[in-house]
Amino acid sequence: MSGPSRTARDAASGSAADPPARPGPRRRGGIPVPAVSVATVLAALGLWVVATGAGWVKPLFLPPPEAVLSAFGQAWRGAIDGAPLGIHIRDSLLRVLGAFGLATLVGIPVGLAMGTSRIARGILDPPIEFYRPLPPLAYLPLMIIWFGIGELSKVLLIFLACLAPVALAARAGVRSASVDQINAARALGASPWQVLRHVVFPAALPEILIGLRIGMGVGWTTLVAAEMVAAQAGLGQLVLNASNFLRTDVVLMGILVIGLFAGLFEFGMRCLERVLVPWKGRA
Repeated sequence: MSGPSRTARDAASGSAADPPARPGPRRRGGIPVPAVSVATVLAALGLWVVATGAGWVKPLFLPPPEAVLSAFGQAWRGAIDGAPLGIHIRDSLLRVLGAFGLATLVGIPVGLAMGTSRIARGILDPPIEFYRPLPPLAYLPLMIIWFGIGELSKVLLIFLACLAPVALAARAGVRSASVDQINAARALGASPWQVLRHVVFPAALPEILIGLRIGMGVGWTTLVAAEMVAAQAGLGQLVLNASNFLRTDVVLMGILVIGLFAGLFEFGMRCLERVLVPWKGRA
């Protein structure tokens, strides 16, 4: 009986000597996620047009798109409450960005201190965990009593809403630094500040960025509550005044503008995350 053929012998010897070949990367099939998102938005707009055009919903509850566009033009010219829409947007952005920046400057060090020091965690954790689940409207009267009806009470209200997510995310991110990395840095002669700066903070940065995204979202949701305090201008104030006069078109227009800026901030934070932590999700 003759032995195996040369091709069979080569295949057998090759399979024994060489490691098994790994399958190549599979291409993700299907429709891209952005295309699905665009289609969803277009479908929602189409349903809005059909529902309002066919009279399925009364304009008081859901005005047609052309009424919202007309309200946008009126607000832009200042024909609704005397202040142009740009003034409302400017004041709201100044309040939210100022409070968010302050929460970032305070919340990140507080969270890092809570994650690295038991004493700091014992001091700071109870008050943060106490007020974190409280809705901003619960302590809004206290802000007014303590700080009046000026801009300080509005900014502090948004600041407190943003602070807890940022601080807790920074505290959770400290645990991302492994003990081996910290011990290795100490063995090389790194000081506690150098360990915090070069080991702990980079490890915690992905969690911190998530906390910043959550904090910005919470700040925008607190905007309407903050501008309830005798605000002369602001998107929240515009929406509240329009609701008092049953101007649903203005209310919907204000909600869309607030949502637009919230989406822009979310997009910016995601871009910042890709720049600062490009390794996230690739390990």
